[in-house]
Amino acid sequence: MLGGGPVGVEMAQAYRRLGCAGVVVVEGAGRLLAREEPFAGEELRDAFAAEGITVVTGARMIAARRQGGDGPVVASLQDGREFTGDEILVAVGRRPATAGIGLDTVGLEPGRPVRVDGQLRAVGAAGGWLYAIGDCNGLAPLTHMGKYHARVAAAAILGREVTDVASHGIVPRVTFTDPQVCAVGPTEAEARDAGLSVTVVRTPTGHVAGAYTQGVEFRGTSQLVIDDASRAVVGATFTGPGVQELLHSATIAICAGAPIDRLWHAVPSFPTVSEVWLHLLEACGL
Repeated sequence: MLGGGPVGVEMAQAYRRLGCAGVVVVEGAGRLLAREEPFAGEELRDAFAAEGITVVTGARMIAARRQGGDGPVVASLQDGREFTGDEILVAVGRRPATAGIGLDTVGLEPGRPVRVDGQLRAVGAAGGWLYAIGDCNGLAPLTHMGKYHARVAAAAILGREVTDVASHGIVPRVTFTDPQVCAVGPTEAEARDAGLSVTVVRTPTGHVAGAYTQGVEFRGTSQLVIDDASRAVVGATFTGPGVQELLHSATIAICAGAPIDRLWHAVPSFPTVSEVWLHLLEACGL
């Protein structure tokens, strides 16, 4: 498996659980899921090790060759190591497929993402009638974001005053591995790089009564990134089994800009995993 991003790790675990005797993930960055919080990649790597999936980070493949007409494939890494397998699955990212669809006829460059404004209208397109939604604009190549872009563009076409907020950082994302990795908004590092002064609070996802109803060995981590100036949540990450259902509450909190003092009054039901929010807010001193 070439690439340790969301697609790479999902497919690595899927192939292993479908019966592949050995799966190797080769990632050029220093960790899995390099765009998420470091602890998420570390927890996933531990889970992979327990399943017999080999993870090689900080390494790049420089050559591949197939032995014989239909024999195994040998992947050669930059550091001299080689791995042999039935096939190599490449998952190193995607580019918008905008070549050959006529962008040049409206003054745009084919083969590149279509730059858009806050209403998803193509910037620089002749006539001002072209809207670009989903993967082709390069903002957030995720199915749910494409659906959201469609709603924004349709509203703008119908004359409603609407601005695309989510394309400016509030992008929910789920990596469907075991454990799942769910996040929305910037990571701690991204928030600090953007000039924000932030406080980070973290708690084990499994330390609530609802987690015990899901079975034993419920592991994972929940984290909030809080803007010190507004006292509002700007980023959140959850890891653990089935935690994708925790993500929307964080997305709502971030979109609404609700201060944590207000969120303290949002009562999670018992016994649910969502009580992890109580632990996070208590860690804020509330």
